[in-house]
Amino acid sequence: MKIGELVGLLGGKLLQGDAKTPVTGVDSTTLASRGGIVFAQDAASATDALSSGASVVVLRPGLAEHYPHDKAIVETPQPRLWFSRAAKVLGPVPLSKGIVPSAVVGANVTLGVNISIGACAVVEENAGIGDGSRIEAGAVIGSGVRIGADCHIYPRVVIYPGTTLGDRVVVHAGAVLGSDGFGYVRDSTTGAYTQFPQQGSLVIEDDVEIGANSTIDRGALDETRIRRGVKIDNLVHIGHNCDIGEDVILVALTGISGSSSVGRGAVIAGQVGIGDHAHVGEGVILGGQAGVLSGKTVTNEGLKPGTVLWGTPARPLKQVLREIAVVARLAKGKGRGTDANPPERS
Repeated sequence: MKIGELVGLLGGKLLQGDAKTPVTGVDSTTLASRGGIVFAQDAASATDALSSGASVVVLRPGLAEHYPHDKAIVETPQPRLWFSRAAKVLGPVPLSKGIVPSAVVGANVTLGVNISIGACAVVEENAGIGDGSRIEAGAVIGSGVRIGADCHIYPRVVIYPGTTLGDRVVVHAGAVLGSDGFGYVRDSTTGAYTQFPQQGSLVIEDDVEIGANSTIDRGALDETRIRRGVKIDNLVHIGHNCDIGEDVILVALTGISGSSSVGRGAVIAGQVGIGDHAHVGEGVILGGQAGVLSGKTVTNEGLKPGTVLWGTPARPLKQVLREIAVVARLAKGKGRGTDANPPERS
């Protein structure tokens, strides 16, 4: 591809260089070679990028005063985003392997064109796989599961019946989608537990990515829904009946209990715990190991944009730090005023 074609596709401005300059892929500044693209976010990284072996440098307008004559320069307000999109465009197009002999495909399965089903994968009866999708080795696609176009299901993924995936969904190795939720009813007389019906569905919308060994439960009687553009890290658990809003980020080791919701654009950092029937509002940022108690609602109301909430119960980070400082001063003052070994009374 030529850099002019790429700019026409992704936007930005070709400030310097020949539009016919060939580009082959994206690179780091240390490894870049002819045909490569690098990017810069600030003045320091711009110096490294402009001195690299890359043919194209992508940066913000006005980031540097002078550009080497041998470089094509693309200006864009978000260089990192442009670079990431370029990587997708220039990445290798996966070749369809078709259905390998050791795969098992059940009756009445609907298969799109240019699909791949890998070694020892199982696609059970009445399932559907959209055009261009890839099912890797050892994956299990349950009865009646619907998978959209251009999805990538990595090895050993298990997708239970009652699950629907949209288009361009990526599910990494070992993830389990649509398993029963953790819901039980206790007999007050005997203490024994009986499972509450777990017969709902799971819907994964378009452009969702799910990390390795993450698990998402189906609804109990209704549905669990992961909305468009959600990005889920490794080792995340989402309970039954949850609703995760568009473009939410969920970082590793986060756990969300049943019937909770997360609003559009929220960022949930690592090891966050969210209780059942809780709600995290739109755009909320929960810092690592924060906690939201069952039934509670956390929002950004009255806070500056970008405020990080932390602690349990989650509250503004600056408030938590003030509280910690006060407790530390109180503890220190009490220690000075207390005799560790008071004299015994006679």
